[in-house]
Amino acid sequence: MKFFQKEISLQSRRRGFHLITSEITGQLNELSQISTGQLQVFIKHTSASLTINENADPTVREDFESHINKMVPENAPYYKHTFEGPDDMPAHIKASLMGTSVNIPVTNGRLNLGTWQGIYLCEHRNHGGSRKVVLTLFGV
Repeated sequence: MKFFQKEISLQSRRRGFHLITSEITGQLNELSQISTGQLQVFIKHTSASLTINENADPTVREDFESHINKMVPENAPYYKHTFEGPDDMPAHIKASLMGTSVNIPVTNGRLNLGTWQGIYLCEHRNHGGSRKVVLTLFGV
């Protein structure tokens, strides 16, 4: 069994849902060494998250952003954690709802995603900056 782990920085993105599959695979040359295995992608932030969903139609990502903003609005009168601005506490809630990691099977040196699946960075802050993710790849 082989194990690889590395931390990478994703480019800074505006608030929204962004496909990062190619950014991840482009920085993971070790992927070609795994016939059967798994990749875990873990984000090291509390105001951004990860998920897997539709990779073809960009309106899906727009709809995600619209819907989650209705579910978790800014400036709710009951928020106490507001020191970093009106998008801070909602970003923490959204990140907890979406999750901090995704696991993807690896088959013959490639991510074994469905035809229409991609890895999303869910950026919940207006100015979140570069995000760090830990990639843990293992298999035979």
